[in-house]
Amino acid sequence: MPSGRDHDVVLFGATGFTGGLTAEYLARTAPPGLRLALAGRDLGKLEALREKLFSLNAEFGALPLVRADVSDVDSLRRVAESTKVVATTVGPYVHYGEPLVAACAEAGTDYADLCGEPEFVDRMYVAHHARAVETGARLVHACGFDSIPHDLGVLFTISRLPQGKPIRIDGYVRAGALPSGGTFLSALTAFSRLPSSFRAARDRAAAEPRPEGRRARSPLGTPHRGPDGFWAVPLPTIDPMIVERSAAALPAYGPDFTYRHYAAVKRLPMVAAGAAGMGLVFGAAQIPPARRALSKLLKPGGGPDEARRARSWFSVRFHAESGGERVVTEVSGGDPGYGETAKMLGESALCLALDDLPETAGQVTTANAMGQALIGRLSDAGLRFATL
Repeated sequence: MPSGRDHDVVLFGATGFTGGLTAEYLARTAPPGLRLALAGRDLGKLEALREKLFSLNAEFGALPLVRADVSDVDSLRRVAESTKVVATTVGPYVHYGEPLVAACAEAGTDYADLCGEPEFVDRMYVAHHARAVETGARLVHACGFDSIPHDLGVLFTISRLPQGKPIRIDGYVRAGALPSGGTFLSALTAFSRLPSSFRAARDRAAAEPRPEGRRARSPLGTPHRGPDGFWAVPLPTIDPMIVERSAAALPAYGPDFTYRHYAAVKRLPMVAAGAAGMGLVFGAAQIPPARRALSKLLKPGGGPDEARRARSWFSVRFHAESGGERVVTEVSGGDPGYGETAKMLGESALCLALDDLPETAGQVTTANAMGQALIGRLSDAGLRFATL
């Protein structure tokens, strides 16, 4: 990375709901002397946020404010050239994300987002991975609940298994929280763009080399009664895709790695209700007026109050087998859609900016780029990584 950058981290989209939570998290926890800047479209809103942050951390009263807009490529170029890391909450990424990815890839600047959209991740690999490798930029998608608990949870799990053997891991997700507006809109957008998503996946498969002499897979599982007594329903989110990319990149995942991803629910009626709800979202996504109406139910940029977030929780339990040995691990924490996501993005940005990490470049996952360093940061910040 070129020397002489003005900032360690620029937080883009800082005045949105999740962006504001991320800024508040950094104000409470960032190390002294962190060179943070806030970026967004509205300087007035940025100034109001800076005043709020000053009440949490006196150092933040003089934070630089940067006007930048996804429609202004020059403003994004200036942001990318001014900092070590850009962390962005501006989505849906498939609509608004590429100009900033392109600017970071060109400038050799590390990039972190909250993207849960497989199409966007695949398109960015095809369009910008090679240039990022040349400049040294690390492009790290899915640095929130999508997909850190799953990606780093699997990395944590394989460190407790025999090495050099085939590995099979099943992940079971439980949560007591509503989805964030951004997650909801990402799912709705993805369902409405299935042909584009399939094309992006095909183009990536044609461009991306596979590991030689090793295999990494994330097949869709089948519904079943899970080992902890819950009903397990296949969960076709971005998370298994991210885990598979980590497994392909890291030899520690063994010669033959398989990951299956499930939602864990207590009762069969909940399975039926979930399937019906998913069907409703899928059907509405195909009809533009219905899609617009449904998107208003959980708008991005808003979210629950602090009391509701304090009652929310998540856990991801991993059942793993390798070489005849079985291990059960768990990653758990508080509010997944907002509070913990802000924590995960904030710690990812700090990790990229400040920590001594393995040399990687291009589009990389959290496990590949930050690995144990980020597990350590998140553990210190209150997420629980445990062997059961």
